[in-house]
Amino acid sequence: MNTRKVVYLFFTTMFIGAAGGAVVGVPLTWDVFQEEGFWNFFWGVVWMLGIGAAVSIVAQMGYFAYLVLHRFALSLFKTRKLWNLIQILLIAFVYFDLVYLRYIAYAEPGEHWTGYLITPTLLLIYAVIIAYWKMKETNWTAFVPAVFFMFVITTIEWVPALTVQVVNDSVWLWIYLAPLIAANTYQLIALHSYNAKINN
Repeated sequence: MNTRKVVYLFFTTMFIGAAGGAVVGVPLTWDVFQEEGFWNFFWGVVWMLGIGAAVSIVAQMGYFAYLVLHRFALSLFKTRKLWNLIQILLIAFVYFDLVYLRYIAYAEPGEHWTGYLITPTLLLIYAVIIAYWKMKETNWTAFVPAVFFMFVITTIEWVPALTVQVVNDSVWLWIYLAPLIAANTYQLIALHSYNAKINN
């Protein structure tokens, strides 16, 4: 991929992440933004766009880090089957971590652990859907790595929102997660299209 394509991918991903942050963040914080008139709302939207753009840069670093990790792991483990098995085990571990360990860390007295199932389960289902889309546009070997990237890497990128107690509520978790999902989905689906154009 040449420099022009890299720059285009960077800014397009940043724009999509910013849009994702604003589309989710503005409705979730609507009561705050519309309290003091138009300019408060305007700067609130700008702020959400900025948060989304900043988070999208984290998503881009995570994506290219995974591309390096994936190539390194394939050479280290020799077979794709073994690396896929390790990725599946890591997906299961991260799912358990998101559900049970977050329940242990943040649950209020009397709160049931099943309440912590919803977001990780939705994220995993979404990851599987996007991975299937990726597989249909490329080949079957892309499925497990795509699920791993969309679920595990997205979760790692989400860690700042998950571990800081001050923002550990559903509103801020979704404000941080939305641009990650938007940016990572776009990167995962777009990269093979760019490579195909270059190769042709």
